Amino acid sequence: MIKNRANFSSRKYVVIAIFSVVVLVLLIKLFMIQVVDQSYKHSSDNNTLRYITQYPARGKVYDRNGRLMVYNEAIYDLMVIPRQVKNLDTLDFCSSLDITREFFQERMAKARRYSTFSPSVFLAQITKEEYGKIAENLHKYPGFYFQTRSVRNYPYPVAAHTLGNIGEVSKKDLEKDSYYKTGDYIGKSGVEYFYEKELRGDKGLKIIVVDVHNREKESFMDGQFDTLPVAGKDIYLGLDAELQLYGERLLKDKTGSIVAIEPSTGQILAMVSSPAYDPNELVGRVRGENYKKLLNDSLKPLVNRATSGIYPPGSTFKMINGLIVLQSGVVTPKSAFPCYGKESQPIRCTHSHNSPVALYEAIENSCNPYFWETFREMFASSRFSSSKEAYSYWYDMVVSFGLGSTFKTDIPSELAGNIPKSSYYEKLYRGSWNALTIRSLSIGQGEILVTPLQLANMAAAIGNEGFYYPPHLIKSFSDDTPIDSALTTKRIIDIKPKHFKDVKIGMCRVFEGEHGTARMSQIDSIQVAGKTGTAENPHGDDHSLFMGFAPADNPQIAIAVVVENAGFGSQWAAPIASLMIEKYLRGYIKNTNKEKRFLE
Repeated sequence: MIKNRANFSSRKYVVIAIFSVVVLVLLIKLFMIQVVDQSYKHSSDNNTLRYITQYPARGKVYDRNGRLMVYNEAIYDLMVIPRQVKNLDTLDFCSSLDITREFFQERMAKARRYSTFSPSVFLAQITKEEYGKIAENLHKYPGFYFQTRSVRNYPYPVAAHTLGNIGEVSKKDLEKDSYYKTGDYIGKSGVEYFYEKELRGDKGLKIIVVDVHNREKESFMDGQFDTLPVAGKDIYLGLDAELQLYGERLLKDKTGSIVAIEPSTGQILAMVSSPAYDPNELVGRVRGENYKKLLNDSLKPLVNRATSGIYPPGSTFKMINGLIVLQSGVVTPKSAFPCYGKESQPIRCTHSHNSPVALYEAIENSCNPYFWETFREMFASSRFSSSKEAYSYWYDMVVSFGLGSTFKTDIPSELAGNIPKSSYYEKLYRGSWNALTIRSLSIGQGEILVTPLQLANMAAAIGNEGFYYPPHLIKSFSDDTPIDSALTTKRIIDIKPKHFKDVKIGMCRVFEGEHGTARMSQIDSIQVAGKTGTAENPHGDDHSLFMGFAPADNPQIAIAVVVENAGFGSQWAAPIASLMIEKYLRGYIKNTNKEKRFLE
């Protein structure tokens, strides 16, 4: 009995010891929480702390010469924490913001659906002037506070399609990237969309102590838990802002596009789509309303015709066919073919000139029969066992110029156009077809469709005598981050340089020859190589086209111009192209009378 009592006594001391250790641990933990580690106090004081996202400055956008094209302008978002909205004078609040009671209720309901404890945007993008009127009375409205943001501003109101715009994140954006929160802004189109991650920077966080009147008192723990935002990268584009502005002036009140490329790099110098719009229209609270107006405009100003407009290339495509038949070996630059003008069969000629004609004269006079005859000769060549084989050879050559597909670079809303595969004709004609069946391809008609961007790149490839760099917008980043190597990789066309030289001679005669279709668009002291085109349009008047480059022996600019429903390429597209070339190379226009026709 005594022995059992002794065992019980020893157990009692063990239990007491265990409880003592537990109590001691709890006391130490409480001391750490309440005295040493303020982060727990931080968590318990949510009702007196305000967590403010520090949004980084979005990267600015410059043109190739350092002209500022896009910068940031400060605005303010009015934030709300529904749980803290108490004893609010709704009438006074609505009056100060110039909003209706119905709008107030709608926004509050949306905020509560998001969270009663977390802040969300009550009213976005308040201007500096509006902020000044409200800020001084904000203490009267518990649960509301301002958060500084920024919107884009465009000192050069040009290149709206290319630069793009920013807008509030969608549900899809939130699901795709955890960086974004409800109410954040994101690049929606153009450069803003493609280079979003580089431009946006990294957010910071600031924790502020506020009093019962919703007034900011001090930084929590002297900013110990704050993080600084990291500004986005600035971007330099290949665009020339002055050339872009000039191009938009030339196409004002017209429908069409201009694309200019630097052949030695593939950088876009200008990308004009008309009708256009001022990019400042899609900034701030008016963005939604203006976007709807532009979307419903019958002239479709939101469509980027430079990359999404698809057209038959017409006679501009004859340069490709000329190069292919030369490379195939079935003809030489001296091979001549007869032309009977309007009496020619099966394709008539639209110009009066001497006959027979060889390559140089055919390009100068844009002779349809010549290009049809050389096309037919290639298909009839013993080199190929069938029409299908000859066509496959032709197809592979054509697509090597970047036609029939997108370039997959940083250019927005790009369409592929159309270069039909042999399988298309096999199905259409049930296996029975030849050169005569598809003769319209020889003069750039039929099923061929190209974009102005592809047309400009075609000019760059010819100017470079057999290669091109994928057309792209970016020139460099402010921190010297290397750009994608795919943009600087040369793409070689499997046609001998000597054939390009021959075609270039003919393209120079388009401007300099006695019967050249662009002879009225010559530029004093600048040799231009080019080709006009008049593309048939089943929906109305023909389109006026041009593609070319200058100076002819060392191209610094390659260009394509399309003016919809304007008729002959020599009347509108070629003169506009010559003005753009002269403006870029010389910096001014010598013959101002020629300029007035288009600017006035």
